[in-house]
Amino acid sequence: MGVDTEPLPVRRLEPGATLTVRPPRGDVHVHPLDRVPLDPVEADSAAHDDRTGLDTAFSRDAMQRHAVLPTLERMRVEELSISYGPKLAVRSVSLPVRQGEVLALIGPSGCGKTTLLRSLNRLTELTKTAALSGQIKLDGVDISELEPTALRRRVTMVFQQPNPFPMSIFDNVAYVLREQAKRKPRKASLRPQVEEALARAGLLDEVRDNLDHPALRLSGGQQQRLCIARALAANPEVLLLDEPCSALDPQSTKVIEDLIVKLREEVAVVIVTHNLQQAHRIADHVAFMYLGELVEYAPTHALFGAPKEQRTREYISGAFG
Repeated sequence: MGVDTEPLPVRRLEPGATLTVRPPRGDVHVHPLDRVPLDPVEADSAAHDDRTGLDTAFSRDAMQRHAVLPTLERMRVEELSISYGPKLAVRSVSLPVRQGEVLALIGPSGCGKTTLLRSLNRLTELTKTAALSGQIKLDGVDISELEPTALRRRVTMVFQQPNPFPMSIFDNVAYVLREQAKRKPRKASLRPQVEEALARAGLLDEVRDNLDHPALRLSGGQQQRLCIARALAANPEVLLLDEPCSALDPQSTKVIEDLIVKLREEVAVVIVTHNLQQAHRIADHVAFMYLGELVEYAPTHALFGAPKEQRTREYISGAFG
């Protein structure tokens, strides 16, 4: 199923807003912003939308939370199909993945969204029975032409359960930097990069004086942010998140969600979530999948406020899932 990406007019950044855009590796087409916040009247009515039962992410508070950013295409999925033996898990999916926005993949269990996510850095091919057709491009280059380890530094993954290494907080982040270095760097030389990654993940202020402490002593939310810091240390173009808040308490979830919204300025973010409220709160675009098919892809306010497909309306209203 193709995706309509007809450009819409670019909206200006609010005064004082910033956007960090690293140069793409290869020829990349820059897409104008196509996410337009609701006006206050629409926001008030959508905040109590009886059709979905969801508190809209486009209330006044949320509109203030989400800065309007231009977007830069980092990846493109084209007619992607994935099967495990005779079972077709993903069927002819086409999607853009853009820096400057969060893309949420939603749908019931077994719909193919995690398989799609894992295909973006070639993790699906680790399953012997997996077969793939179609294309996935990173900065215009087919990822099948890239060495897998190099690809996974540019397209990094954070998993559902926090998985810090059984070593210090410092060494968890430094591990990535040491793996990338041609010669083993000294600890002192790595400290600025480690602290930068921890700062980007919103964790540095909490652990600055305890970098040598075991990472496994951190709380669940801190461990997940450490895993995000470890992923960011590779300086990726795309960050993949597989239900990163499912094992966390509400307060930790809020911290992670705020971080995700902020990180979209620096990297393209793709998140798989079963939590429709979460997708509503943090996503700029949403892709609804069902039985391996991309049923609908749209800006978040459009998909939740006025879905075009009957199956989308049924899913977000709780008729199945």
